[in-house]
Amino acid sequence: MNFLKSNNQEILIENADITLFMKREDLLHPIISGNKYRKLKYNLAQAKNKKKDILLTFGGAFSNHILAVAAAGNEHHFKTIGVIRGEELRFQIENNATLKKAQELGMVFEFVTREIYKGKENQEFLNQLKEKFGDFYLLPEGGTNYLAVKGCEEILNKDDVQFDYICCAVGTGGTISGIINCSQNSQQVLGFPALKGDFLRKDICKFATKCNWDLILTYHFGGYAKVSPALITFINEFYRKYSIRLDPVYTGKMMFGIFDLIEKNYFPKYSKILVIHTGGLQGIIGMNKALKQKKQLEISVDD
Repeated sequence: MNFLKSNNQEILIENADITLFMKREDLLHPIISGNKYRKLKYNLAQAKNKKKDILLTFGGAFSNHILAVAAAGNEHHFKTIGVIRGEELRFQIENNATLKKAQELGMVFEFVTREIYKGKENQEFLNQLKEKFGDFYLLPEGGTNYLAVKGCEEILNKDDVQFDYICCAVGTGGTISGIINCSQNSQQVLGFPALKGDFLRKDICKFATKCNWDLILTYHFGGYAKVSPALITFINEFYRKYSIRLDPVYTGKMMFGIFDLIEKNYFPKYSKILVIHTGGLQGIIGMNKALKQKKQLEISVDD
């Protein structure tokens, strides 16, 4: 994939107690940004090696992964199929910025009920999809597999060995697994899940090769699509102060948590912290639409 912009670090906090840097993975590509770029890199190469010209994957109404796959397919001449959770969404494409953009990039949708979607890994269902769409290369929901983890192992480089803590948001566990694998044994990797519950530990253990990590489970705000006025206020204030946008599902919650932990003296004195900006900013449009309907505070998008 092209447009690989240097994932530069930006310093956010520097004082006598804490140094906090952000690695701008969101700048890697205008659409296939952050961890999605990393996760797709080796999967696209594998699809080409297997002479597959169709990519099929799964996602919800505002999935970063769905849009990234559509963009990658458009850029690298793959046909793309998106199996979308929620049959009613077939009538809402024009009002859904994520699905509309994915469609403009050439993605064909297969809308299914939530009950059918639960069985997305069943071989019978996959066989039905192959009968309908042809011999595709399968990308799992969220894009996490061994090749995705391999791509995420390239997030850290030799310049990052100076940090004591590496922090990232967690969705399906692929990104943090790659970061764990390429981290130094002396570093502590902290993941901030966007979902409630501790079940992700088992998924991460499938891919992670080290034990120098932990999950911070208290900053999910209720789950993927759940936010609060406090979170939105934090995202807006963060942008005003640092001129860096955060999304409300992943990076916003992670940064809220990190700043809260700093205030609570979670990190030892003189700690050097690196946070990974994994992108996902396209989701702001959909979130703002939902917030507007509820007459709640919206995320600032003014430059």
